[in-house]
Amino acid sequence: MLAADASESALAMAERNAGLNHFHNISFVCEDVFALLPALLGEKRLFDLVILDPPAFTKSRNTIRAAERGYREINRAGMKLVRPGGFLATCSCSHFMDRELFEKMVSDSARAAHLRLRLVEARAQSPDHPVLLGAQESYYLKFNIYQVLPEY
Repeated sequence: MLAADASESALAMAERNAGLNHFHNISFVCEDVFALLPALLGEKRLFDLVILDPPAFTKSRNTIRAAERGYREINRAGMKLVRPGGFLATCSCSHFMDRELFEKMVSDSARAAHLRLRLVEARAQSPDHPVLLGAQESYYLKFNIYQVLPEY
């Protein structure tokens, strides 16, 4: 198992939690995902599950296209690291990346990776972060789980 984050403090917390829960088979790597994913692809590493939980790549409508490129890049690389039949869990916490754009980005990423995805589950934020009608920005979290399959 491999856990990666660009934040040393986040990794320290994850490592502490892993120890408390008796998970001793996890390697922790402090690295930027845009450098790590290509390196893992180069090593031909495959995983049963890849979880992508990036920070919001955009805080403004003006930068949504650049953010979409970033999401597309990590999703394409992340799904290529999944063993056929395995799973990709991917997220976006930016309300500017609405559900329709998010799912289009994931679909485009799969096409670019020459893979097929089967949506297993689509989620949003938990009830302690309610969505307010008329305040679209309160619907910010998209969390989808896909089974990754070879192209037809």
